Amino acid sequence: MLHTAPDERLSFATLLPFCAPYLVLGAMDLAVFVYLPQYFAGHLGVGTGLIGGVWMGVRLFDIVIDVLLAVLMDRTRTPLGRYRVWLPAGAPILMLGLYKLYMAPAGFGAGYLLTWLLVMYLGYSMVYLSQSAWGARLATRYHERSRMFGTMTAVGVVGAIGILVISIMARRFGLTDATSVPAMGWAMIIALPLTVALATLRTREKIAPAVAGPRFSLADVWNLLTNPDLQRLFFSQFCLTLGPGWMAAMYLFFFKAARGFTTAEASVLLGFYALAQLPGAVLATKLSRAIGKHRTLMVASTGFSLGLLSIMIVPKASLLAAAPALAWSGLTAGAFNLMIRAMLADVGDAVRLEQGQERISLLYSTNALAQKIAAAFAIGLTFPLLAAIGFQPAEHAVNTPGAVGNLQLMFIGGPIVFVMLGGACLIGWRLDARRHDEIRVELEARDARLESTV
Repeated sequence: MLHTAPDERLSFATLLPFCAPYLVLGAMDLAVFVYLPQYFAGHLGVGTGLIGGVWMGVRLFDIVIDVLLAVLMDRTRTPLGRYRVWLPAGAPILMLGLYKLYMAPAGFGAGYLLTWLLVMYLGYSMVYLSQSAWGARLATRYHERSRMFGTMTAVGVVGAIGILVISIMARRFGLTDATSVPAMGWAMIIALPLTVALATLRTREKIAPAVAGPRFSLADVWNLLTNPDLQRLFFSQFCLTLGPGWMAAMYLFFFKAARGFTTAEASVLLGFYALAQLPGAVLATKLSRAIGKHRTLMVASTGFSLGLLSIMIVPKASLLAAAPALAWSGLTAGAFNLMIRAMLADVGDAVRLEQGQERISLLYSTNALAQKIAAAFAIGLTFPLLAAIGFQPAEHAVNTPGAVGNLQLMFIGGPIVFVMLGGACLIGWRLDARRHDEIRVELEARDARLESTV
């Protein structure tokens, strides 16, 4: 079993096993957003309005679950650790939800979708929150956190590429575009327990000491939720999730109906987008050392918007022409989540110094809250809008030029607006490397005093 002291630089022998569950979480980000709604609407005959409405309702209701989970996680103390026990607990719940959704019957109703989306997202929240909070405690230094969450991002990209390989290679294995979607589900269901076991068995967790007093105070929670730094990260995360999420929800419709690609070709292009996030995460980590995390995020949001806009000037149905634009957008998008989550860990240290208690799960639940609201709007807004502009999502539908033109405006305009807003939220950010070093010095001195009295 591996153990790393808080002030050590984490080796990849520690980072990679710990980040292994992100193979599945990264795969889900692609498989659930891009392929599952289109599979429901195009193959199983479920209405876009029903999909959008139920999906939005579930994501918004899921917010309450995240907050409750976060409070319970931060209060957990076991011989194995605080967050380490929650990670394997979430795996079977997530597996059940994935099974029921990816093996769904044709023409299912709202009740079926509502139930199993709730189960899937409950399991996802347990895995995501525990992994994020544990990672923030494992890597405690300003720049080391960029490495930690950069590695998570890179592992997630590998998982997403695995999903794309299934889509691209489907016909070689006798699968259609539709039947490849259940295969994606099985891949995630099989991989999840293996990766969670690897992370849990190979990494030890140390619980940070707490100042004597009540471990849960509504006043402390209110002070946390009204923290200006946390609020700025919340709105930035919301925008930086809604922009790419909007793009993902409409991706196959746009590239097939408006740009003339087949599903396999669109998946190849998405592969360029996903694969480019690997060097994007590395470059973002290096750039953050030079200019800080918040400035890196602002540079990335601008670059993403320019790359997405360039898609409209390349020839239709040309893989070679479209690939650089998708790769550039993916390269810059690789910075989004990793920078936000690394900055959130820094805010968590400031909060623990102020309140004397661990609140990191609650902090990450607000991050998940922003992501879930944005994800709800990504599908809850775009799918009804598709119906409003007269776009037909059925597999062999013929759409009017006007509907296709509106589809293009929706696909490009929404992501650019929200991503630029996400970067603008970080203008004037003050919790930089120097300020965080000061916080860590104070925290470690207090922790040493508390541990000496035990």
